[in-house]
Amino acid sequence: MAHILIMPRQGNTVESCIIVDWKVKEGDEVGAETAVCDVETDKAAFEVPAGAAGTVLKILRAAGDDVPVLEPIAVIGAAGEDWQAALGGAAPAPETGPQGTEAPRLAEAGSGVLPASPPPREAGAVIVVSPRAKNLAAKEALPLTGIAGSGPGGRIIERDVAAALANRPALTAAARADGGGAVSAPGSGIGGRVTLSDLAETGAAGAAPAPVAAPAGAAIPDFGEGAVTETPIRGIRKVISDRMFKSLAESAQFTLNASAPVARLQQIRSRMKASGGVSGELGLSKITVNDLVLFAVSRLLPRYPFMNAHKSGDTLKTFERVHLGVAVDTPRGLMVPVIRNANLLSLPQISAEAKRLAAACQNGAVKPNEISGSTFTVTNLGSLGITGFTPVLNAPEVAILGVCGIELKPAAAGEDGGVRFEPHIGFSLTINHQVVDGAPAARFLKALCEAVSEIDLLFAAG
Repeated sequence: MAHILIMPRQGNTVESCIIVDWKVKEGDEVGAETAVCDVETDKAAFEVPAGAAGTVLKILRAAGDDVPVLEPIAVIGAAGEDWQAALGGAAPAPETGPQGTEAPRLAEAGSGVLPASPPPREAGAVIVVSPRAKNLAAKEALPLTGIAGSGPGGRIIERDVAAALANRPALTAAARADGGGAVSAPGSGIGGRVTLSDLAETGAAGAAPAPVAAPAGAAIPDFGEGAVTETPIRGIRKVISDRMFKSLAESAQFTLNASAPVARLQQIRSRMKASGGVSGELGLSKITVNDLVLFAVSRLLPRYPFMNAHKSGDTLKTFERVHLGVAVDTPRGLMVPVIRNANLLSLPQISAEAKRLAAACQNGAVKPNEISGSTFTVTNLGSLGITGFTPVLNAPEVAILGVCGIELKPAAAGEDGGVRFEPHIGFSLTINHQVVDGAPAARFLKALCEAVSEIDLLFAAG
């Protein structure tokens, strides 16, 4: 019997994954452990194994699709086996057309073949267009009047707009902003791009704006349009974008800023860095300022449980254990691996785990369970010279701490009224004001500053 390959669940909080690329095509022979496609979430990328040996009978979802977990993505079985019979009622839902009718898929996955061109629309007929097709046409300033729809009832769907764009010369950014038009001949811009002047000559756009008068005796050279690079926002970047917007849209985010003297912390860190013998064997020489901050946060959060919490609907979930999320900048985008039970770990253990997880994120080896389940997140931009910023909540968490750079600040030198400059580290704490009030959050931030400034006493307390 044919094997239905489903989109695996990559962690308890992952609801969908994006298919980055198919490594096989229909008709290929695969083994159970053969990686058939690469998928990614907002946090990591993974390979999906076939799960059974046989022939790839059907690829159900195309590269670039955002597929809900546990939904079929391919069928694998014996050569010549009926893949539709194997699917039964589990086939992915087709695009819905007007009044609930079914619209055909954009293309057979992996085939690269588009259906035949639809017949032209009769003059005066009502234009019915899908939302995705309408958005694409608006983005590219493409009139819909000359496009024949291939959807049910002549509905214009995304592939119809894409086909029309493929047959139209590219527009410059200025020409597109001016409304574009149904141009057909290459323009005078770089690579045949249609410029504003081309539109004016063909009458494809509205009246061109009046030229700016040059000062008397001065001639303004025509520098041309200049190169414009367009990069689609998709994959992990799109997922991060959507989730950041959702975080801001669904919570009342409020940021507090403070700083703590770190002269004592820097002295201790310098001693650790230069340590040898037993201290070196314990891993103290690799301790960083960020590790010391993580240690302080892990010891402080149990005293402020309302900060170590999730907001889920109308419920606030507080946690006894501190599962510390640590933001990591990677070539693929922002990732947040989790140091589990951080409040039970020693400083060397927190340091070692933070470095292990950061390396796993950088080389793509991080596991799904290592990037989910955080209860509080720390993000550090201090090494980039940032002295203050507004971290965005890692929902459903109710707080996130931003660690800023170290800078000199004036402090009283003694009773004589003198002033000296001391190093201070900045902190930016964002809270969800729906469940955390400003005063309690300020008390937590004040306690953190005190703990960092007297980090040696925090060691003594364990």
